[in-house]
Amino acid sequence: MNRHVLTIGLGWLLVASPLRGGETAPSDKTESKPSTTVSVPEVREIVVTGDLILEKDAVLNARILVRGAHLTLDGNGATLQGPGTVGDPDSLAKAGVGLWVQCGSNIAIRNLKVRGFSTGLLVQNGRFLRIENCDLSDNYDNPKLGWGELPPRGGIRLEHVRQSLLIGNKANRVWNGLDLIESDDNQVEKNDFSHCSNTCAKLWTSSRNRFVSNNLSYGIRIDRAAGEVHARDSTSVLIESGSDDNVWLSNDITHGGDGVFIRVLNGWVSRGNVFIENDTSWANNNCIESWSPGNTYIRNKANHGSYGFWLGGSDQTVLIGNEAAYNGLPDGYHNAPEPGFGHGGIVIVGGPSSHTVISGNWCHHNNGGGIVFRGDVASEGKRWRTHHWIVQQNRLEDNLWPIWGSFGDEIWLADNIIANNKNDNSLQNVTNLHESPTDPAVRRAPQAILNGPSRAETGKPVRFDAGTSRDFEGHPLRFRWTVGDRTGDRPVFEPTFTRPGFYRLGLTVHNGVLADLAWRDLIVTDPVEHEIGTEGQAGQWDFELEGNDARGRISFADDSDSVVGKTSLRFTPGPYPGQYATAIFPRDRNGGLILTGKTRVRFWIRTINPNLPGFQNPGPVLWLYGKDGKVKIEPADGRNLFGDLPFSEARWTWMPVEVPLSGGSGWTRKDSGTVDLSRIEALGLSLDSWGGDPFTVWVDGLTIE
Repeated sequence: MNRHVLTIGLGWLLVASPLRGGETAPSDKTESKPSTTVSVPEVREIVVTGDLILEKDAVLNARILVRGAHLTLDGNGATLQGPGTVGDPDSLAKAGVGLWVQCGSNIAIRNLKVRGFSTGLLVQNGRFLRIENCDLSDNYDNPKLGWGELPPRGGIRLEHVRQSLLIGNKANRVWNGLDLIESDDNQVEKNDFSHCSNTCAKLWTSSRNRFVSNNLSYGIRIDRAAGEVHARDSTSVLIESGSDDNVWLSNDITHGGDGVFIRVLNGWVSRGNVFIENDTSWANNNCIESWSPGNTYIRNKANHGSYGFWLGGSDQTVLIGNEAAYNGLPDGYHNAPEPGFGHGGIVIVGGPSSHTVISGNWCHHNNGGGIVFRGDVASEGKRWRTHHWIVQQNRLEDNLWPIWGSFGDEIWLADNIIANNKNDNSLQNVTNLHESPTDPAVRRAPQAILNGPSRAETGKPVRFDAGTSRDFEGHPLRFRWTVGDRTGDRPVFEPTFTRPGFYRLGLTVHNGVLADLAWRDLIVTDPVEHEIGTEGQAGQWDFELEGNDARGRISFADDSDSVVGKTSLRFTPGPYPGQYATAIFPRDRNGGLILTGKTRVRFWIRTINPNLPGFQNPGPVLWLYGKDGKVKIEPADGRNLFGDLPFSEARWTWMPVEVPLSGGSGWTRKDSGTVDLSRIEALGLSLDSWGGDPFTVWVDGLTIE
């Protein structure tokens, strides 16, 4: 690579051969000195370590690499023209990065245009950046790609970026307008990331970001001229893999494949996101789709899509004051109609949904139900039901049904305005349905306040107190507690549990008309006489990695997040070669565990897995190692317990596992060699994931009984 250094007043420019996609940036270091406005004709690569102002409106066949901190790059209207040809995805895919900021802080980038690259702007490991009035349009775009996804590319990609501001930028006619990857606490305001062929804004493990008044419309890939009706894996906003506590305020998210999609392909949910006064209308499929719990939607518009809200698997959700209208109309978008109800405004089907408040929404002119819920169809509600809902003070007008529901439990209906619907409510196989009378003297719902733990032990009463709940108009309050088959009607609820496991605790507080709810994800454990390796013994674990090339490792640590004792075991394979990762205790394989007369191994487990689509093959697998053989016990029929969850909340909380030592009851046992249960030298736990990114497993309360 031939290089020469140009001296230009305020800094040094390094001119070199182009940086290609995936190539390591040059390591040359240069001094930073004061400079003035600079014209750089025909340079291929520019390394910037100090303040730089480009010639006004210049067109540079160049790319820029920014190294350092506390600097300003002012494009002054100049354009970085890449080697790719706009409209030719193959050439753009090979064109590399136009502007690459490596590991910098307190950097300002403004007034720069970048086009003709695979990615317009890439920032890695940055803090306190300000990216302002830059145009990253006409980089990689592929509107003709079929179903499927590509690596991050397009307009702006931020990796490990914190506490930064993006304001007034553009990225149109690109694959992804903005990618946030493991980037937190950023402000994204008044940008135009519209007209993208994959997503306008995509978040991966990115939390506490604020999106305010951005144009995120037309995130869609579809060929309508050819008669295509389903948008191909495209959405205006995509949120996934532990992207929590983001705020979305007053954004234009219209005309997407979906408007907003909170996706959980790998089982890693995204919670605590708040959407306020966004317009997600005219989505080809769903204006807002989510499979994650704990998100809040306030005064958004979700109109003219195939569905307004589609929220399967969205437990602990709040919807207040939204408009969901004109969805599924025959002369509009009407993809994937559902048996029974067709389309709808607010639709929560296809996955569990517990502890949900739907209040003050306006659902009208939908070709289906205004509000729709449905439990598990295959088991007719035996496996799971839509559970513990409040539906009140909604306006449900000019729909086929105001409310359509089946296989629900603990549903509270109150003070809804129902007018001009083609049919009455359709409620079938709904248990504990509470339909409250209207009382004009009651205008506000009470506030439910639940005080109590999220952990309990069998045989010991556990106290939950709702006595500080309040009614804002002074009406007397009434209480309804539910957990398993137990109920209570007093402010204090003190159940005692005889069996360990996960329990869904629900509280409804009402004033005779309107209601509020609260809940606990309650873990009940048995006392464990002797934990095996999961109480402060992380240093005594070993590992095996299937397909390991000697580089793979599993790291072990004691973790304070526990359900039994003071600590749990946390382990992470990394580097992870793929295939089965096995944690083994004790590491010297000389445990001398006596299993004679024992019938089962019990433990609690939870995971975080960034790999798509999560875990594969049977798992978790229990291994018993003897001196002359080993025993393998795994879920039967190829099941993986994290793909076939016993309850929805196991996606984010602890799951109890009980493995019969003889097999049976949904488990299969296979012996290799000779194994004497009177002396087992070690135990192993295995999981196998798609992909090679490290995943994390917590195990607690491991015991043999």
